[in-house]
Amino acid sequence: MKLGLLSAIWANKTFEEVIDYAAASGIQSVELASWPKGNGVRRYAGTSHVDADSLNQQEADRLRQYADEREIEIASLGYYPNPLDANEEIAHAAIDHLYKVIDAAKMMRVPLVTTFIGRDQTKNINDNLVLVGKVWPPILDYARDLGIKIGIENCPMLFTNDEWPGGQNVMTSPDNWRKVFKILDYDNFGLNFDPSHFVWQMLDYIKPIYEFSEKLFLVHFKDIKLLPEKLADVGTMATPLQYMVPKIPGYGDIDWGKFVSALTDVGYQGNTIIEIEDKSFEANDQAVDQAIKHSIHYMENFAPVYNSSATP
Repeated sequence: MKLGLLSAIWANKTFEEVIDYAAASGIQSVELASWPKGNGVRRYAGTSHVDADSLNQQEADRLRQYADEREIEIASLGYYPNPLDANEEIAHAAIDHLYKVIDAAKMMRVPLVTTFIGRDQTKNINDNLVLVGKVWPPILDYARDLGIKIGIENCPMLFTNDEWPGGQNVMTSPDNWRKVFKILDYDNFGLNFDPSHFVWQMLDYIKPIYEFSEKLFLVHFKDIKLLPEKLADVGTMATPLQYMVPKIPGYGDIDWGKFVSALTDVGYQGNTIIEIEDKSFEANDQAVDQAIKHSIHYMENFAPVYNSSATP
C-alpha cells in the first residue's frame, strides 16, 4: 500500500505546492481535487489543483513531470458532484465536467478518476437505479476507451438539510453496491471505499472488503466519532451531523488495525488516501498541517510508508 493525501483541504495551495508538501511529508501519492475553478458549492468543494477546463497536453505533461521528479504518484483525480441531480442543469454541468476530468486523467497518465454516482433526491432507490442505468453507461464507455477507471466513493452526501431526504449518492451500502454493479457490469467501474461513512450508517466496514476486494480501486483513511448521547436524543432520522463528527484518523471510532488487516488479507496494494475533514484542525494552515502530520504518523503504524529505495 502507498500512503497518500487528498488535496481538497489545501484550497489555497497551487498544484506545485501540494506536490512539494507531499514530498516533504514523506508520503507517496496524492488524490488531486479537480473541481471547476471557483465552484465552491459546499465545504471542501471548489478546490482545483488540476484545472480540467483549460488543461492541454503540454500542461498535463508539465504537471506529470513535476510530480514524477519528486517521486509523488498521482493516485487519482477527484471530482465529487451529483450527476443525477433532479435539476437537469446541475446534473448536465456535473457530467460535462466529469468528462473533462476523465480527459485530464488520460492526458496526465493518471489511471483513476474518483467521484460520486449521484442521486435524484426526488426519487426512491429503485427509480434511481433505473436512472443509473441510463446516465452512467456512456460515461463508463468513454472512460474505458481511454483506459481510465472510475472509483465511486460510498459517502451518502446526507449531512445537511439541503441534502435531505435521501442524500446525493446511491452507492451507500453493500446492498446498493450489488444492485449497481449488476446494472453497470464494467471492469473499469469500482469503489473508493471510505469506512467512516459505514460507521454512522451502522454498517459493517470490515466484511465488505472481502466481498468487494476486486472492486477496491482506492481507499480513504478518514475517521468518524459517533456521539451516543446525541443519537439517543435525535435518532437516526435526524441529519447525521447532529449525532456524529468527522475526525482525523485515530480520533474516532474506527478500528484501523482490523481495517488495514482486512485489506492485507485480500492483497490490496493500491493507494490509501488520508482525507482531512476535521473542524478541530481548520483554524489556519498550521492546524491543517498538524492534522496531516498526525494522520501520517498514526496511519504509518498500520499502513507503513513504502520506500522505493529501501533494501529488501
